[in-house]
Amino acid sequence: MTPNSQAFDEWIRSRFVELNTALEEIYFSSDDPGSVVGKGDALKQQLEAEGRGFIEALLAEGNTDEGFDAGYDLLGNVGFYMAACRRHELTEPSREERSPLVAASALAMQLGASLGVVPRFASAHLETHNQALNGVFKCFTSLEAEALFLVYNTRAALAYIRASESLRRTIPLGVSHPVTADLLRAATHALEDVLHSNAELFDMLDTDRFFYCIRPYYKPHRVGLHEYRGANAGDFAGINVIDLLLGVCRADDPYYSQLLVDKFLFMTPEDQLVLRDCMRRSSLLDQFLAELPNSDQPWYQRNLTAFLLAAEAHGKTAVQHHELLVKKFIEQPAARGDMTNKSGITASGPPLPVLLKSLQKLADLRAVVARDDIPSRFKDFERLRESLKSI
Repeated sequence: MTPNSQAFDEWIRSRFVELNTALEEIYFSSDDPGSVVGKGDALKQQLEAEGRGFIEALLAEGNTDEGFDAGYDLLGNVGFYMAACRRHELTEPSREERSPLVAASALAMQLGASLGVVPRFASAHLETHNQALNGVFKCFTSLEAEALFLVYNTRAALAYIRASESLRRTIPLGVSHPVTADLLRAATHALEDVLHSNAELFDMLDTDRFFYCIRPYYKPHRVGLHEYRGANAGDFAGINVIDLLLGVCRADDPYYSQLLVDKFLFMTPEDQLVLRDCMRRSSLLDQFLAELPNSDQPWYQRNLTAFLLAAEAHGKTAVQHHELLVKKFIEQPAARGDMTNKSGITASGPPLPVLLKSLQKLADLRAVVARDDIPSRFKDFERLRESLKSI
């Protein structure tokens, strides 16, 4: 890091966190914790001005090319600052044609364009690319709920990545290879880790603290002229690699391909390459369907059993996320606060009912639910299950 980058990073890890935390306590203790208008205005102005000072120094320096890791980390810091300004409504895209954070927008766009990613913070900045110093990683606040949320999201993301790596290793081996069953079992175990991690998060995370004090930092905001959706915990390649290689989702499905297009630039360039490669691969589902004439072979029975267990585990994680996490931490508190149809509730931008409908569709694809209105692979999976010999 340059001295200016170092100074900004130190501010993000200290004073920035203190200001955000103080503001969250003011909001949360008020009669209407969902509103920030007229609350803590002096602190908001301090946050905006202090952060702008660091960013202007970085712009004047003009040299942010210290390799991908340093550039991506700096983009995250600029993104955290802009997201906090959005959270505290120092900027609000519906009332603006361009971001009032001129210096931050300029630096974010320069970094995003050079790195090949969106010019705002992404989930990787708080999860897989969030370096801890002396045991402390970056957060917006020092609230226990936020630290808990990030730790468990990171655990789940890395477990999904382990599962995806196991499935990718099957590509050069093929579905009949003896070791393919080992890889499928490894994928299943990793997906079971996701289930366990999410179950712990469900029990431990404070719903109101998440809804009112953490979720708002993930809102859409403008960078320059353009509005970018908020970061999503699923903005990494692993979960989509699992979708595609298991065959529960297809890259030629307009709904799913749109989802991939929308998230590509929210992923790191490395993840973008991995996902593009998997989009052109034949799924394990389709490979097993092609091997149905060999269903009496021991390898087929062994490997297919392992494949079906992996697909079942992936479906369970999708159902768990939608039926437990989304309902408890988004849908139910929004309903209690009469906020279901208000704008700005979701990170992706659309009204909450629209988002919930889309998430239900995605969960049903991953869980291979028998639906005729979506391209579910239910019938194909039934064919494979029927080919298993009874024990």
